[in-house]
Amino acid sequence: MLDYIVPLLLLTASVLALRKKENTYDLLLSGAADGLKLLLSITPALIFLLTAVSMLRASGAVELLSAFLAPVFRFFGIPPETAILILVRPLSGSAALAVGADLMAQYGPDSLIGRTAAIMLGSTETTFYTISVYFGAAGIKKTRYTIPAALIADLTGFLAASLTARLFF
Repeated sequence: MLDYIVPLLLLTASVLALRKKENTYDLLLSGAADGLKLLLSITPALIFLLTAVSMLRASGAVELLSAFLAPVFRFFGIPPETAILILVRPLSGSAALAVGADLMAQYGPDSLIGRTAAIMLGSTETTFYTISVYFGAAGIKKTRYTIPAALIADLTGFLAASLTARLFF
């Protein structure tokens, strides 16, 4: 059934366009052109973010910062082992998933650390990636209060994830 979703969508769009007596092919080409323009506008930000995350992980800066911030995490009741996840998650979803998988492989998915990492992955967002994509698509250059508000929301998600894991597991 899943193999037929794209052809069904194209067929549905074609039937609806023909019903309105519009040129389906031109509409599809116009949509594809708009998609390529959007891709061109957000590509530099995506390349920068992915490169920065890779460089930080490869250089060991993330691990160093994690070790430095461990006392702060302990104070807030967050397992210090999840510090690297907290630092990477706002930047890159794929890097955060890799870190989460590493934590679960190392400590076990049923451990407090594994469960906390899983809840953190589900309750936070890749803030900078999301902002760069949506603001780039809309042509907005100044984020104003968006980044501080989004990072506060992420912090709230991390704290709630840690509390949830401790209370319910």
